[in-house]
Amino acid sequence: MYRSGAPSQWTPGSTAAIRTFPARAFSAVPPAHPAPTPNSKMQDEFISGTSAAYLESLEDQWREDPGSVPASWASLLRQMGAQSIQESMRLLLLVRAYQVNGHFMASLDPLGLEVRKVPIELDPALYGFSEADLDRQFFLGTWQMKGFLSEDNPVQTLRQILNRLRDAYCGNIGYEYMHISDRDQCNWLREKIEQQERAQYSKSRKKVLLDRLAWADMFENFLSNKYTAAKRFGLEGCETMIPGFKESIDKAAELGVESITIGMPHRGRLNVLANVVRKPMQSIFNEFKAGPKPASDAAKGGSTYTGSGDVKYHLGTSYDRPTLRGGRIHLSLVANPSHLEAVNTVVVGKTRAKQFYENDGNRKKHMAVLLHGDGAFSGQGIVYETLDMSQLPEYTIGGTIHIVVNNQVAFTTDPKYSRSSPYCTDVAKCVDAPVFHVNGDDVEAVARVMELATEWRQEFGRDVVVDIVCYRKYGHNEIDEPMFTQPLMYKKIKTHRSAHEQYCDKLVAEGTLTREEIAQMHEEILRKLDQDFEDSKDYRPKPRDWLAAHWKGFKGPDQLSRIRETGVKMDILKQVGMAATAIPESFTPHRVVKRVYDARRKMIETGEGLDWAMAEALAFGTLLNEGNHVRLSGQDVERGTFSHRHALIHDQNTGERFVPLRNVYGDSRPNEFFTVSNSSLSEFGVLGFELGYSLENPNSLVMWEAQFGDFANSAQIIIDQFISSGEAKWLRQTGVTLLLPHGYDGQGPEHSSCRMERYLQMSDEPPDKIPADMTLDTRTQIQEANWQICNVTTPANYFHLLRRQVHREFRKPLIVISPKNLLRHPKCVSPLSDFDDEEASQTEQGIRFKRLIMDKSAKSRNKVDPGVEPDAKRVVFCTGKVYYELDAEREAMGAEADVKIVRIEQLSPFPWDLVDRELRRYPNAEVVWCQEEPMNMGAWSHVSPRFQTLFKEPHINRRLDALRYAGRAPSASTATGYGAVHAEEQVGLVKEALMD
Repeated sequence: MYRSGAPSQWTPGSTAAIRTFPARAFSAVPPAHPAPTPNSKMQDEFISGTSAAYLESLEDQWREDPGSVPASWASLLRQMGAQSIQESMRLLLLVRAYQVNGHFMASLDPLGLEVRKVPIELDPALYGFSEADLDRQFFLGTWQMKGFLSEDNPVQTLRQILNRLRDAYCGNIGYEYMHISDRDQCNWLREKIEQQERAQYSKSRKKVLLDRLAWADMFENFLSNKYTAAKRFGLEGCETMIPGFKESIDKAAELGVESITIGMPHRGRLNVLANVVRKPMQSIFNEFKAGPKPASDAAKGGSTYTGSGDVKYHLGTSYDRPTLRGGRIHLSLVANPSHLEAVNTVVVGKTRAKQFYENDGNRKKHMAVLLHGDGAFSGQGIVYETLDMSQLPEYTIGGTIHIVVNNQVAFTTDPKYSRSSPYCTDVAKCVDAPVFHVNGDDVEAVARVMELATEWRQEFGRDVVVDIVCYRKYGHNEIDEPMFTQPLMYKKIKTHRSAHEQYCDKLVAEGTLTREEIAQMHEEILRKLDQDFEDSKDYRPKPRDWLAAHWKGFKGPDQLSRIRETGVKMDILKQVGMAATAIPESFTPHRVVKRVYDARRKMIETGEGLDWAMAEALAFGTLLNEGNHVRLSGQDVERGTFSHRHALIHDQNTGERFVPLRNVYGDSRPNEFFTVSNSSLSEFGVLGFELGYSLENPNSLVMWEAQFGDFANSAQIIIDQFISSGEAKWLRQTGVTLLLPHGYDGQGPEHSSCRMERYLQMSDEPPDKIPADMTLDTRTQIQEANWQICNVTTPANYFHLLRRQVHREFRKPLIVISPKNLLRHPKCVSPLSDFDDEEASQTEQGIRFKRLIMDKSAKSRNKVDPGVEPDAKRVVFCTGKVYYELDAEREAMGAEADVKIVRIEQLSPFPWDLVDRELRRYPNAEVVWCQEEPMNMGAWSHVSPRFQTLFKEPHINRRLDALRYAGRAPSASTATGYGAVHAEEQVGLVKEALMD
């Protein structure tokens, strides 16, 4: 909590605090300390875990007989012989106390609402020093020469040492870094911190900082005056973040960074868009007007699609920005919803994809910056998930810079009621991230730590946190009344001068600028703002792009993309299949895995009995062979939750890892070209990462697989707010694919249902309107939908479904309600000929994904002439694995002639034309919908109104209640936990579907 703004009780030159605390006895430790090595790490070596009592005994032993102590200790003791060894040890403990706990004494809160107690660890009296010692000289040792004694003056008075320590660690910046386990990293930071303690910005740099701070402040004031009743979630109270951020960008470009991907909440977003990312201000001002923007690219044959849009403080943009040092850097701010922190791993995933596609193996060229609020950083679990991924081999991006806009109020909640730790940033210490707390009123301090954070990231490739302690000038939004909940804070804020005003006064006082020069700067900024405001009245948005150059040529929802075949030539299928099943002779797989791969090779050789895993491997392999990137991640995806995939195998003797699918492209591409990776035990974070990854480049198949489909609800924010609605809100396409294992096998309520009804409910296709044109060459049904929901029942159809994701001129999210027991079901197999493009035709039965699979006895006819079968008594429509149970029972009953079973493989968008065809095929048959799920779940509520719409068609002409339901009764739980009950229910619903 930040209540430290008032000057400390202990000021330089004062001994008040020295007399406040009595000295404490030092606890003894076992006399088994290793001797220190006389190098720059010595301070940490002997202070960490070494007590004064032990050191005193060691000194006594050395004075008695120098040869009786280890040589390295003797060397150290000789260096310090001019003073008491006990004093030297205690002085070094005091120095370390400042390095560890000095931040608790720093002046961080601009409002100064409450004085923080000086930690007793910073009291010299604790270490045996008194006022009489302040002007005595002490020798600190050569290991500190790279620190604040860098002016080559290792002997200083205690007063000088304390003043230097307070200046370095207790000013307007508080550093937390001594928790880092790597000593080299600690020493690097210590050197930077203690050397920059007296560093000063030049006059020219100060002018730049003022200009940037003035733009940030005056932009907010301008919006406030022009749009008095509008919500904008302004940055007032933390305007110094803007110049600090820009300093970080300049430093990053200097250190080789070529692009920065940014994620942030709504607070201050308009300011970042305008002053950091350089979104045209005319566009921002124009967005304050209500209503959709007319697209300007229609005249060029482009798309006129505008989507549903979103509020202005959720939108993103990208820009190639010049830097002060003459370079350029690409900035992109990712669009996101109000769900705080949800965008974190989306940004990280997008950054990882940039690094992959641009061969940034050392991860120095592409960087991520995440902005946070204080309440969200400590309160939202996704923050930890993001940090936890930061060093994982398949998810790391070489460090993220985290900026916390710490206005000390989470909506209306005081810090002491919103977190249990002293700082909102404490969670970051779990991954050894340094944390720099800085007073948000000190623009130079903010700029300094932002530069340091950038240097750290580039040097060590690890996360870092900058905690800008500031305030929020208004309420949660500009029309909110903050005095309801924080009366004392807001009384203080009303009289508090802005950082901009304070810096103007500072620069005038020190002679950097005159009042006239500052006024001239302000006039020029205001003139430009006024001009952009006038220009915004006639502003027309430029043609949109689909994210980046990689997306050039991809089509919007209103532009026809013709349907393509997805079959592959037989010789290529066999070539890929053989490569994907080859294991080196020197490699020793598990005997079961060897048996699996032998069986897969036989499938390719014979062309028969290809199972689910082999079909998936062929889909991956053929896409890789065509030059597409394939990435699959999630919990247990390497082996597969159900031990079916074995895409990554392990040598049983050496533990070596091997990915057979990488045989397909060999050494021609990097190993990462096909990535299969077990993720951390996270759904929210990892799915966000894969979504972000998919946004970068369309020439890829990016998949996330849930361990069980039920667990996808842990990632529901990503699904609801990004995947299902992202294109409509932000005009951003993605082909991200979710594999959600589903199926009622008696495994209980947590391992049965992926809750397909939720995804179907979020589909934006109207249930009462049949598309006007469903012909093969002109159908735009999927392009106009927000996503696809498929429940596939054959390996070949799965193969074509995955390939379809890549082989078209647009991208849509795909939800695959994937099977569990069909992975090894003896009848769930396909011949290799079903993958072969030589059998492709222009009929619905061509070699491509089948949205609907007709009854196995039905003759192949087209939609115009379905081949009427008037004698069929019942047609059962279903989706997913229940088909095989229905078919088995029908065979047992000998009812193939009377009962027909039709599988809907694509539930959304609904295959209106094909269902229409099947209804016409069986004009006299009773129509039944059968599902395993309870009536209030599954696909029933989705398909029922659509069947009723078809029943109204004159050529079908059935009663609206002609569709009969066969399935489980409505239920609060997805499934029973009792095996016997499950079996009884399953038998009952199958018989109900097939019998009168």
